[in-house]
Amino acid sequence: MHGRLKVKTSEEQAEAKRLEREQKLKLYKSATQTVFQKRQAGELDESVLELTSQILGANPDFATLWNCRREVLQRLESQKSPEELAALVKAELGFLESCLRVNPKSYGTWHHRCWLLSRLPEPNWARELELCARFLEVDERNFHCWDYRRFVAAQAAVPPAEELAFTDSLIVRNFSNYSSWHYRSCLLPQLHPQPDSGPQGRLPEDVLLKELELVQNAFFTDPNDQSAWFYHRWLLGRADPQDALHCLHVSRDDACLTVSFSRPVLVDSRTVTLLLIIDESPLPVEWRTPDGRNRPGHVWLCDLPAASLNDQLPQHTFRVIWTAGDIQKECVLLKGHQEGWCRDSATDEQLFRCELTMEKSTVLQSELTSCKELQELEPENKWCLLTIILLMRALDPLLYEKETLQYFQTLKAVDPMRAAYLDDLRSKFLLENSVLKMEYAEVRVLYLSNKDLTVLCHLEQLLLVTHLDLSHNRLRALPPALAALRCLEVLQASDNAIESLDGVTNLPRLQELLLCNNRLQQPAALQPVASCPKLVLLNLRGNPLCQTVGTLEHLAELLPSVSSILT
Repeated sequence: MHGRLKVKTSEEQAEAKRLEREQKLKLYKSATQTVFQKRQAGELDESVLELTSQILGANPDFATLWNCRREVLQRLESQKSPEELAALVKAELGFLESCLRVNPKSYGTWHHRCWLLSRLPEPNWARELELCARFLEVDERNFHCWDYRRFVAAQAAVPPAEELAFTDSLIVRNFSNYSSWHYRSCLLPQLHPQPDSGPQGRLPEDVLLKELELVQNAFFTDPNDQSAWFYHRWLLGRADPQDALHCLHVSRDDACLTVSFSRPVLVDSRTVTLLLIIDESPLPVEWRTPDGRNRPGHVWLCDLPAASLNDQLPQHTFRVIWTAGDIQKECVLLKGHQEGWCRDSATDEQLFRCELTMEKSTVLQSELTSCKELQELEPENKWCLLTIILLMRALDPLLYEKETLQYFQTLKAVDPMRAAYLDDLRSKFLLENSVLKMEYAEVRVLYLSNKDLTVLCHLEQLLLVTHLDLSHNRLRALPPALAALRCLEVLQASDNAIESLDGVTNLPRLQELLLCNNRLQQPAALQPVASCPKLVLLNLRGNPLCQTVGTLEHLAELLPSVSSILT
């Protein structure tokens, strides 16, 4: 056996590794304890830098130790000469690079580098951009590095065009680079700002068409990569709507004025201020939301004094001014009329989609054709199917409604894990189409029965609706936003799966509420109904609560104003 190298057994190797780990852990704990002791004693000197370097070099995610280093560096700033301080900073930057090589996605390391560079009088931003480029070559999806690059570019005032060119180089190298696409969506609005389009405003049409061509090349190259599909969805998106008062409604019976906004707002003296002027005279009022929660919402209302609703005058003029942008809307209440309103039309405003020029419409039509061809080759590509749906929505939601529903059905079969999301998206699109159809017909009745709806949305657009049919769907609740329907008289919601009636709270004109065959368990679930002053008919047949002994008597006590309760 002489001359042979002795090989340790697997048990011996495991034991040696265990002892090595224990020794490292012991040193780690000892160094950490020493750092905390010195910090507590106020001994923030260079020895703390040395000790924390030993720990952070192995584990850069120890956030408390980065805080210690910052405290030490801040103290040394007043103690070191400019030359010594420059050497210290250079060493710190080098140490940070070594930590990033250990873990390129260390939150603490990138944050510490931002802090350090922010304190320097003349940082070398060009070097930092090179550092970002090197790390992105290793991992082009390192969003920590992308965040740092955006910080550096902002501090160095790098022109957006240069950063856009940088994203070009990475996208051409690999289309599957979500971070590059996302950065592109941030840079393009800066390069091509559009007046009155908001921070997420639309792009000029020539730029948009070039981007559509670029992204189409990407998803035809790799149809299963989601990065380009997400960017394409952003391109199809609509600019943030301009602030507007969509609808103004005044009711003589309820002595109430209601305002509908283009976005959720919080009306109070610190955020959004509304001024009410009646017949050219300002009137101080208290604004509230229909559900009484006074949270940000699309709809706000106020009570009107009796003097402002004098039926002896030929008319009253109500004007509401939204002081945020000097936006106003006016409506007239005529003598002998119980209500008056003024509203923007969803059809005129292109509320649910962009208005297309001929050129863009032609391009999108071409893309729709191409995506359908791709879908024939890749029948189970969920991104392609969803994009087809979105393209049809952008082109003409009513024209493509039937075809859109067929594609939803196919998409649910391909992507069953997201079936609930797709059901909600489909419900949203169907309700948008129904609002458009209702306005084209110039009626105040909305039929949404038998549409397999799972959610209700855009309810602020239904402020003037008097009859709403939601029966035979899959709704689980009547949401609080339903309280925006201030003119609603009849609500049919039978044959759903409704367990909550929060949205019925304070509906001033509701007379009939049909809730047959739902899942209302306890009489207490009907508490919101008690706040509807004009309700006379409530049909609860087929609900579990009807099986409770004494339910009818309990409901009669709970809802004394309702003359007919069917159970």
